Amino acid sequence: MIYRTDYHVHTTYSDGRQGPEACIEAAIRKGLREVGFSDHLNPAGKSLDWCMDHERLPEYIEHILKLKKEHKEIAVRLGIELDYLPNMEKETERLICSAPFDYIIGSIHYLGEETVDLGPEFYIGKNIDLIYENYFNLVCEAAATGLFDIIAHPDLVRIHRFTPEKDISHLYNMVASALEIHDVAFELNTNGRNKPLNDFYPDKKYLPVFAEHGVPVCVSSDAHYPERIGQYFDEAYDLLKSSGYREMAVFADRERYMIPF
Repeated sequence: MIYRTDYHVHTTYSDGRQGPEACIEAAIRKGLREVGFSDHLNPAGKSLDWCMDHERLPEYIEHILKLKKEHKEIAVRLGIELDYLPNMEKETERLICSAPFDYIIGSIHYLGEETVDLGPEFYIGKNIDLIYENYFNLVCEAAATGLFDIIAHPDLVRIHRFTPEKDISHLYNMVASALEIHDVAFELNTNGRNKPLNDFYPDKKYLPVFAEHGVPVCVSSDAHYPERIGQYFDEAYDLLKSSGYREMAVFADRERYMIPF
C-alpha cells in the first residue's frame, strides 16, 4: 500500500476556503498518512489578498504545532509556500528561520511585478517563448538558493494554455539538472486539473526526464478546499511509476526521507 502524503494544502490563513481542522478530517477520510500545511507567504508582503499577512505567521505556526500534538492518527506537518523573489533571499531566510518547519515549498508566481497564474491577460500580446524561458530560469534560480525543500508546480506558466512555438524540452532538462545538482525535490501537482490547463504540473511527458536525473518527487494536491485533498492521487502515482519512479519523498524537521511506492 502506498504511503500517501499531501504536503501542499491551503487554509483560511491564506487563500484556502476552510481551516486546518477541516483539512485534517478530509485527509483522514482519504486515507493519507501525512498532511502538511503550506499556506502562501510572500517575503515582500505582496498580494495579501491571497497570501498570509506576516503578522498572522506566529498564529499560523502556533495553530499547526498544536494540531501536530493533538493528532496521533495522522502525521500533521508544518510547512509554508514561499514565493521566490530575486534579491529577497535574506528576507526569505528570516521567515524560514522563524519556526520549526518540516519543509519549505518554493514557488514561482511572479515574473517581474505580475503574476503568471491569476488570469490569461498576462500572456496576451507577449512573446510566449520568452515568458517560458524566463519562468524556467527563475525555477532554476530558486533551486540554487538552497532555501527550499520542494519546488511547487515547476511549470505553472502552462496554466492558461499559452504554448511556445519552439521546442522547450531543453528547459525541462535544465530544471531537472538544477534540481539534481542542488538536491531539491519537486511535486507532481494535481491541482492543474482544476485549472484551464486541465492537466498536472509538470507536463507528464517530461516526468521521465526528472526520473532519469534522480530528482526526488512527492505528490501534492495544492488543495484550497478540503474535498480536493488527495485528489487524483491514484492517477498521479501511476504516472510516476510509468515514468520510472519507485520511491517518493517525505519530510520531517527539514529532513527528507525516501519511501518506496
